[in-house]
Amino acid sequence: MLILGGTTEAAALARVLAAAGVHGTMSLAGRVDVPMRHPLDQRIGGFGGVTGLVDYILAHEVTHVVDATHPFAAQMTRNAMAACQNAVIPLLALTRPAWQPVPGDNWQRVTNIPEAVRALKKPSQNIMLAIGRMHLSEFAVNTQHHYLLRLVDPPKDPLPFPKAHVVVARGPFDETEDQALMKLHKIDLVVSKNAGGTGAYAKIAAARALGLPVLMIDRPELPQRRAVTTPEEVLAWIAHTGTDLGV
Repeated sequence: MLILGGTTEAAALARVLAAAGVHGTMSLAGRVDVPMRHPLDQRIGGFGGVTGLVDYILAHEVTHVVDATHPFAAQMTRNAMAACQNAVIPLLALTRPAWQPVPGDNWQRVTNIPEAVRALKKPSQNIMLAIGRMHLSEFAVNTQHHYLLRLVDPPKDPLPFPKAHVVVARGPFDETEDQALMKLHKIDLVVSKNAGGTGAYAKIAAARALGLPVLMIDRPELPQRRAVTTPEEVLAWIAHTGTDLGV
């Protein structure tokens, strides 16, 4: 079993598989300094594209791949689909449903990061920019805002904004604490990727409670694939795709 991980769902799957006696490896991209430990073997770093992933699958006699990457890790998902097709082994996505607006939400939806950047071309505001660190530089054109950033690791390089405050924290987060954080920094707008799941939803619930607007970035379009939402469904899939694990 090879799990392409990095999400809360991947961590939960690792615990379920270990308890069921399924042998596997958790692969992490290595984008945080101290990755969460899992009860399975762990590797860090990329594979070198589709060819590198195929080579890894063949060299390690991988029989099943689970794509439990972040919903915005579109390139890794595409690579996994191509590699499993080339290696002729089954692939399953373990994913979280996207968030949907509920009564009280005030969302402005945009299709991608560039559209979100354009939406911030307006007078100065206090903005909670909750998108991780990978795309921060793209927002640097909007220097008029004061940004609140929540990152897993302290930034190693100077931030691309003249006015910013960094909170170093790892989720899951708490709605009450997020409300307090937004009040402390007098947040006017929350910018978020539609990550789905529960671990990062606190900021969305907090924005609703405070009557704050949310600039919600839609997920990237992905090819059609087989997907489930729970580790137990992954176990059922393993049991019906050519193993004798008895799970």
